[in-house]
Amino acid sequence: MQICEYHNMTREDDLPDLRRAEALLKSVAHVGRIRIVQDIQRHGSRCVHELVEDLGLRQPMVSQHLRVLRDAGVVDGEREGQEVRYRLRDEHVWHIVEDAIEHSGETRREEGYAPS
Repeated sequence: MQICEYHNMTREDDLPDLRRAEALLKSVAHVGRIRIVQDIQRHGSRCVHELVEDLGLRQPMVSQHLRVLRDAGVVDGEREGQEVRYRLRDEHVWHIVEDAIEHSGETRREEGYAPS
């Protein structure tokens, strides 16, 4: 009898990759950061003031979320004059976020909730 299938599948060599995956998922596990990723994906790049305007969030909150996303390697910032433009580091992150949004909608429909 196998008690923990996950434990038997995971080797010590895999732990660094799993920790990086954990950090990535944690970094986008907030509605504000998901909205930032969506907005950057939609426009290609965004400055803080554009995100503030688009999302209706306060500037300190946007900056804090961007720091989390930058530290996790989700976004890169590039200085253009006095502004920093943020871009997604790669398309993989967007696919993860998009799949999570889509899946959560499927789960809600399966549970009998009407889409909002």
